[in-house]
Amino acid sequence: MMGKLEMLLALAKAQHFGRAAESLNIAQPTLSTGIRHLEEQLGVKLVRRGSRYGGLTPEGERALIWARRIVGDTRRLREDMRASHAGLSGHLRVAVIPTALTWAAQLTARFSARYPNVGFTVLSRSSASILELLENLDADAGLTYLDNEPLGRMSSVPLHRERYSLLCPSDHALAARTEVRWTEIGAQRLCLLTPDMQNRRIINLGFLEAGVSPEALVESNSTIVLVSNVIYGGFVTILPTDLAEFLAIGHDLATVPIADGGPAPTVGLITLHQDPQTPLVQALMRSAADLARPGLGAP
Repeated sequence: MMGKLEMLLALAKAQHFGRAAESLNIAQPTLSTGIRHLEEQLGVKLVRRGSRYGGLTPEGERALIWARRIVGDTRRLREDMRASHAGLSGHLRVAVIPTALTWAAQLTARFSARYPNVGFTVLSRSSASILELLENLDADAGLTYLDNEPLGRMSSVPLHRERYSLLCPSDHALAARTEVRWTEIGAQRLCLLTPDMQNRRIINLGFLEAGVSPEALVESNSTIVLVSNVIYGGFVTILPTDLAEFLAIGHDLATVPIADGGPAPTVGLITLHQDPQTPLVQALMRSAADLARPGLGAP
């Protein structure tokens, strides 16, 4: 049964029999047979079939919810039993919004120093994608915004509040300033994250509250692309202050704090709410609370 539930999860994610089979390293006929056997065991049709995959039936959608729960519980049981006799070991998959990648590095470095037998995969993703990865059991934890996206059934540990700075060439007219206003930034040659990124929506809100609607001439989902445009194209960008200062190291760039308030969203670690949680995820949440800026960590 467990293997067939894994097949249902893979099919719902890939929405294609061939790609789902490939993700499981099995032949497509094996996947199709497994889904049919699962339908026979449950006594309902789970998948709409025609010349190609046609989606899940209503019963299939309900079975998917159970499959995620059962497969997730089984994985947690295995990790719990392994930790009970071998100590903390294994692998954690963490999805991170681009503006929190330096915080992810701090968290994983701190965790690895304490638990050297645990490895990490760190993925840069949008906040919406992080929630999807967690729901689909494709990530164990995420570093994302806690304020604006509907988090649903998640446990969270606040880490810090994002404060923003202008990142510009050191010879830019605003580079020597001790602070700069949103209205002044709106008149510059801007490069910003793409609109699907929550950080961009937060920055747009800052401009809106200042009464300006600037156009970004370059958009990217990569902060490296933004900084490269600042270095080579004479653009300016807006980034969280700690990230801007980190990316400016070794380059002829200046960071200037944005003066007139604006959004200060909370960023933190999230995981699916589970009881009990795996020892690995419990330890990661404790590490996040230890790393958190004063006043923001979990109790």
